[in-house]
Amino acid sequence: MNMEALAQQIKGWATELGFQAVGITNTDLTQAEQQFNQQLYQGYYGEMAFMHRHGHKRSRPALLVPETLRIISLAMNYLPEAQTTLQQRLMQPQTAYISRYALGRDYHKTVRQRTAQLAAKIQAATANFHYRVFVDSAPVLEKPLAQKAGLGWQGKHNSLINKQKGSWFFLAEIYTNLPLPPDRAATNHCGRCTACINVCPTHAIVAPYQVDARLCISYLTIEYSGTIPEALRPLLGNRIYGCDDCQLVCPWNRFAQLTQETDFLPRHGLDSAQLLSLFLWDEATFLRKTEGSAIRRIGHVRWLRNIAIALGNSVKTPEILHALQQRRNDSSELVQQHCAWALTRV
Repeated sequence: MNMEALAQQIKGWATELGFQAVGITNTDLTQAEQQFNQQLYQGYYGEMAFMHRHGHKRSRPALLVPETLRIISLAMNYLPEAQTTLQQRLMQPQTAYISRYALGRDYHKTVRQRTAQLAAKIQAATANFHYRVFVDSAPVLEKPLAQKAGLGWQGKHNSLINKQKGSWFFLAEIYTNLPLPPDRAATNHCGRCTACINVCPTHAIVAPYQVDARLCISYLTIEYSGTIPEALRPLLGNRIYGCDDCQLVCPWNRFAQLTQETDFLPRHGLDSAQLLSLFLWDEATFLRKTEGSAIRRIGHVRWLRNIAIALGNSVKTPEILHALQQRRNDSSELVQQHCAWALTRV
């Protein structure tokens, strides 16, 4: 089979399935492996134990999926609303800010389904096609792979940036044994810009291209299950699930386009919900309102912990004070601690 022609077909099918970018790369991640190991050694991944597992499988694709020769890298836009609206939400202290990737349906489901559909098309057109599909679901260095496949470059904030599309997109991969022609790797276009470094509320971007997760609001509000350090709490502002600040200020995002996927549009008014109303959700309501959402993975306790901090940073009303006092009797000591702190902020 003509691999060049097949590669072009694959890119056409990917576009038809709703992907905004697609590229192909080989499996050599030597440089990325060195950078990953260095950040691992420095402890930048905090308590994310899964980053320490799997040995070299993360950086050597053929160890994860035997016979892998190429990786098809894919990107799908998720930005649900204008960036000026996002900035306005951050300036409203009683409004909850949730990272825009999590407002709609869990992206793993939507993106994985489309990626699987693409793989099925390839399988129907070829013989001896072996593959595995990944959407942030296994030890995969997805951003270095995407850069090698030409989809964009890793910015100083470590997110992938595309010159024509910005950085508001999800990534997916198909590991395959097909010897497809690789695309040219993307080159870096950050230049001397330090906007993302300067804007980070907790100074988590400790150096260009180095993010210390232990300071990152996304890590603290999503991955971290413990007591958030008091010195960092005021810096979280009204961010209760993730943080988008570094993307909001990136100059390349002036080219970002709104998503056409209805799955990624906000559900239950979470794009503009008031902190107090979310804080009053009991666990049953939380589970119902976050069904099929990426938010559910943090659980009700961390949800309340995060909102308690945001309420501590908010304008205090009698209703907010009453709600915090009520939650001081919560069954979770974690919630109690953060509510007590929020009340000291009056």
